[in-house]
Amino acid sequence: MRKNEKMTLCFGIVFIVLFAVWTLLVKIIDVQPVGLNGTDIGFAALNLWFHRLTGVHMMLYHITDWLGFVPLFVCMMFGVVGTLQLLGRKSIVKVDRDILFLGIYYAVVIIAYLVFEMIPINYRPILIDGYMEASYPSSTTLLVLSVMPTLEFQADRRLKNTVLRKTVRAAAAVFSVFMVAGRLLSGVHWFTDIVGSVMLSEGLFRIYKSVVIIFCSEEKNRRLDNGIQ
Repeated sequence: MRKNEKMTLCFGIVFIVLFAVWTLLVKIIDVQPVGLNGTDIGFAALNLWFHRLTGVHMMLYHITDWLGFVPLFVCMMFGVVGTLQLLGRKSIVKVDRDILFLGIYYAVVIIAYLVFEMIPINYRPILIDGYMEASYPSSTTLLVLSVMPTLEFQADRRLKNTVLRKTVRAAAAVFSVFMVAGRLLSGVHWFTDIVGSVMLSEGLFRIYKSVVIIFCSEEKNRRLDNGIQ
C-alpha cells in the first residue's frame, strides 16, 4: 500500500470517527426543547441562530428535492454498467472490481440512511407536508456527497477524452456545491444536520476510493506478472 493510499484510507476513517463524535455532541451539547412540538435539539443556540439567519425557502427546498434524483440516476447508470458486464462476461467475479465495490459502497450509504431514518437524532425545523421528519444527517446531502464524487472518480478511471473527463468532474462538483448550499439555505435542516452529512459522506467515499485503488492496483499487478494486458 502506497503512502497516498494509506493517507486516503486514514482520512476516511478519521472522518467516520469525527462523524460519530459529532453525532454524540449533537445529543449532549446545548440540548434544548426548541424543535417542533418541543423536541430536543443539540447545539440549540447555533442551530436557532443559523435557522433564523437563513429563514425558510420552500422553492429552494423543492428544487433540491427534485434534483436529488440526479445521484439516484448516477447509481442506476453504474448499476446498468455492472449488469451489462455480468451478462456479457457470465460471471460476477469477472465484473470490474471497482464496479463491484461501488455496488457495495452504495448499499452501505443506503443502510446508513435507513438507520438514521429509524433512529431519529432530531427532527426538521419545519413540518414537511404536515409531518415531522427525521433531520439528522441530511439524507439529500448524504446522497449527493456520497454519489457525485464516485462519478468524478469513475470518470477519471474510465474516460479517455480529457475534455469530457474534465467536463464531468466540473459538472459533478458544481452540482454538489449547489445542492449542499441549497439544502443549507432552504431552512429545512438544522446547520448540524448538514455538517454531519458532510463528515459521513466524506469518510465513506474516501474509504471506498482507497479500497478501489488498493485492490485494483493489486489486480493490475497480477495481470502484468502473468503477462496479461
